[in-house]
Amino acid sequence: MDKKAKDILKYFIWIAVAVLLLYFSFRGVDWKNFGAALAQCNWGYVILSMLIGIFVLFIRGLRWQMLLQPIDRSTQVATCFNAMNICMIVNMILPRVGEVVRAGYVTRHSAKGPDGKKLASIDKVLGTVVVDRLWDFVSVVVVLVLLLSFMWGKFGEFFTDNIFSGLTSKVSLVWVVIAAAILLCLFIYLCWRLRDRGRVWGKVWGVISGVGEGLKSCLHMRHGWLFILYTVLIWICYWLMSATIMWAVQGIEPSAMAPEMAAACEKTRALGMIDALFLMFAGALSSLVPVPGGFGAFHVAVAGALSSVYGIPFEFGLIFATLSHESQVIADAVAGLGSYIWESFRKPADA
Repeated sequence: MDKKAKDILKYFIWIAVAVLLLYFSFRGVDWKNFGAALAQCNWGYVILSMLIGIFVLFIRGLRWQMLLQPIDRSTQVATCFNAMNICMIVNMILPRVGEVVRAGYVTRHSAKGPDGKKLASIDKVLGTVVVDRLWDFVSVVVVLVLLLSFMWGKFGEFFTDNIFSGLTSKVSLVWVVIAAAILLCLFIYLCWRLRDRGRVWGKVWGVISGVGEGLKSCLHMRHGWLFILYTVLIWICYWLMSATIMWAVQGIEPSAMAPEMAAACEKTRALGMIDALFLMFAGALSSLVPVPGGFGAFHVAVAGALSSVYGIPFEFGLIFATLSHESQVIADAVAGLGSYIWESFRKPADA
């Protein structure tokens, strides 16, 4: 089986996983109660969450531009913003592929150097994408450490049972990662040694060195404090997106719901900003499952967290998860479509 066939098969497998997760999540839902709950929500907060989501993409574009500036000073904020929007809409269909698409978009709009080549070549831009995602990973770890440092009594059991126990049972996976890292280093060293001994080796080393230049871009950007500020602002916005959906759900009137759902309404109204931070993190964990658009995985993670920690029925948790996920899917789709239309009227740098 060739690589293209394997990629297609893998894609359909993950679609099947997403469908199964959605099926098992919603199979016991009382749709009358579910619809009544959605109708009772404060939709003003849902719209606010969507607007914050689009604002986050703009801030992410600003932050990414800082990584791209040492490579190509002509890179515009509009280019980075449109690239982020298009990336999100592609990731809904093809997980992780959007990162390559956004790199290609920036390269297409990059200026040419004296040698006639693009300043922001695809390999260099991909290096900045890796750095961008690494900062996201570091941010998630920082949020987790802060959350557990101050609220271990409330959330510690959830993480011990659902995350840490799984990590300790996968020690072999750690050794696989270490072995893979060693092999990658050996491969890079081999390419460096053979870079002048053949056209193929030279091209491979050119790609590797280009990615390396992109990775080093964070060491040469100006105003590093501003990059940190953007990162903090991004995660504050994610926190607010979780909080606004929480406030929207808190607007449901218990009297309009079935008895078991009415009790869940009362429990939801007791949630505060720390709880919104925890639910934000629970939703972020769903990205570990590479299903298209996070469908199914996000719903299971968030509804499961509400059930495990707060004793809120899984069915009621799905209301929160559905509002949070689907509202952002719509916001990302609108932003992506807008950027696609914008792109159709823009000319690339070499046009």
